[in-house]
Amino acid sequence: MKAMLALLLMAACAPDGPKRVVEPRPSTAPAPRGDALLRTVMLNEHNAARTRAGVPPLVWSATLADHARAYARELARTGRFEHADQPQGPGREGETLWTGTRDAYGYDEMIGHWVAEKRFFTNGITPDYSTTGDYRDAVHYAEIVWRGTRAVGCAFASNARDDYLVCRYDPPGNVVGERAY
Repeated sequence: MKAMLALLLMAACAPDGPKRVVEPRPSTAPAPRGDALLRTVMLNEHNAARTRAGVPPLVWSATLADHARAYARELARTGRFEHADQPQGPGREGETLWTGTRDAYGYDEMIGHWVAEKRFFTNGITPDYSTTGDYRDAVHYAEIVWRGTRAVGCAFASNARDDYLVCRYDPPGNVVGERAY
């Protein structure tokens, strides 16, 4: 799990994406899928992490989910793994990305990789919030628990080889010069 998490974190900044690693699976059955399950798991897991951090819960946004869906489909279509180009200022959305072997991971495992970054998180002034000295080691967790964020919407898409999860946040977190909470 540590190796997969490290690869996912490096992918956020790698122009060609991470080196592909396929982990052994305990089962050949595909992980459960569906929009209703995705919404339930994502909202519950985001809000559980936020409760532990002492910040208010998020609400689900269909608009953010639609934006996330469009981008997840683009990632699946192109096979790229990089953040969307977004304008600075009003209208910008926060974004977290995840990718892994098709059908191998449940939604809870996907968000679990982001929440696990808590072990490196310290509530310093952005971007100085990682105990490792590299903000990328805690960037997803910081987005999840950003106090000023009020809404989240997530979506999922696949290609023949990989699954892609995209979550969008409004207002976005990880604001340089501010603390998560």
